[in-house]
Amino acid sequence: MSELTESNALSSLPTTKVARAARFARTGLNVGANYVKHYAKRAVGAESTTENLHAANAAELYGTLSEMKGSVLKVAQMLAMEKNLLPTAYADQFAQAQYQTPPLSGPLVVKAFRDAFGKSPFEVFEEFDINARQAASIGQVHFARKEGKALAVKVQYPGVADSIRSDIRLVKPIALRVLGLDEATVRPYLQEVETRLIEETDYALELRRGQAIAAQCAALPHLEFATYYPALSSSRILSMDWLPGQHLKEFLLTAPAQEVRNQLGQALWDFYMFQLNELRMVHADPHPGNFLLRTEAGGTVGVLDFGCVKEIPADVHRLFTDLLTPETLANRTRLTELLTEAGILRPEDETSRQDFYVNTMQASLELVGRPFRQPVFDFGDPSYMQALYALGDDLMQQPELRQQREPRGSEHFIYLNRTYVGLYALLTELRAVVRTAS
Repeated sequence: MSELTESNALSSLPTTKVARAARFARTGLNVGANYVKHYAKRAVGAESTTENLHAANAAELYGTLSEMKGSVLKVAQMLAMEKNLLPTAYADQFAQAQYQTPPLSGPLVVKAFRDAFGKSPFEVFEEFDINARQAASIGQVHFARKEGKALAVKVQYPGVADSIRSDIRLVKPIALRVLGLDEATVRPYLQEVETRLIEETDYALELRRGQAIAAQCAALPHLEFATYYPALSSSRILSMDWLPGQHLKEFLLTAPAQEVRNQLGQALWDFYMFQLNELRMVHADPHPGNFLLRTEAGGTVGVLDFGCVKEIPADVHRLFTDLLTPETLANRTRLTELLTEAGILRPEDETSRQDFYVNTMQASLELVGRPFRQPVFDFGDPSYMQALYALGDDLMQQPELRQQREPRGSEHFIYLNRTYVGLYALLTELRAVVRTAS
C-alpha cells in the first residue's frame, strides 16, 4: 500500500483531538445554519415545519457521529433505545447506529492486521471479505474462513480508545454549561460512562468475558454463543464463530409465529435474570444489533458482543432488587430508607422535596418493575409501553425535576437502567409473553 493511499484512508476518520474538535465545531455551525434557514423560510411565508428542521439536524448529527465513531456513536445507540426521549426524526436516524454505519476503508483494515500479526488478513485466513458485513461504533465485522470454519472477525477503528477521554472532555463543558451542573457532582457518573467505554475498546477483556459468560450460561435453553479464537485475536482484532440468524428488524419481517416470539423472549429474559442474580454482571448493551434470532428449535437467540459488561457490586444488587419488590412499594418507610441508601434522597432535603421524590419513585417503580412482580407478563400489550412513555413525558414536565441541577442515585444504576430499557424494548418489539416469576 502506498503512503498516499494509506494517508487518504487515515484522513477519512478523525482520530486526533484537533480533528475531532474541528468536526464537532463544523457540526455546530451546520446545525445553526439549519435553524437560520428554517426561520428565514417561515419569515417569508414558505413552508418549513419543525419536523423538517428535526430531520435536517438529525441527518447532520448522525453524519458526524457515524464519521467520528467511537464514544460519540455509542451515545447515539443509547439514545435510540430511549424512544420517548427524542423527536422521531432523531430516534429514527440514530437507530441506524444499532445496525449499520459507514465502514472503515480496506487499507486501514489491512494495516490493523499487519500491526497485530505482521501479516495481511489474506495471509492469516484462507478467505477474508475486505468489505465489512456490519460496521458499528467501536469496530466493524468481516466474514472470514479458516480450516473450513466460518468466522466473524471484528476490527477496531484506529484511535478509538484514545479519543474517548478527549471526546468526553470536549462534550463535558458544553453539557455542564447548558444544564447548569457542577463538575464535582457529575464526576462519578462521567467516570462510570468513561470506564465502560474504555473497556469496550479492550478486545482481550471482551474475549475473556465472552468465554466466561458463555460457559456459565451454557445450561440456559435456546441461547447460542460464539467460540472465540485467541490465536486469531489481539488488542484490536477479535475472531469468533460466525453465528447464524437475523437481527430483530429483518427477523420480524418474516412474520414469526407467536410461539416463536414467546420462546425468544423467554430466552432473553432468562439470560438477563441469570446474569443479574447469579453472575452479578450483565451484558449491558442489549440493542438489537447484538442479537441474532432464528426459528430453529422453536426459537434460538445468538448473543453477540461482550464488550460492555457491567459488574454489579453486592450492595447495588441488593438495592436494585429490593426496590422492585411489592413489599417495598407497600411500605413507605422502607422505600424511604432504600431511596436514601441509593442516594436519591439526601439528609438535607426539605420534607416537601423528600415527599416529592418518594411519591415519584413509588409511581415509577410500580410501573417499571411490574414485569418483575407478575408470574407472566405480556410485553405485546401496547398499553404497558404507552404507560411507560406517558410516565416519561409526565416526569419531564414536573417543575421539580426540570429545575433539578444535580444527578441523584448510584452511578451503578446508569448501566443497569440502560440494560433493562434495552431488554424491555427488545421484548416489546417481539411482542413476547414471558414467564417472569423466578
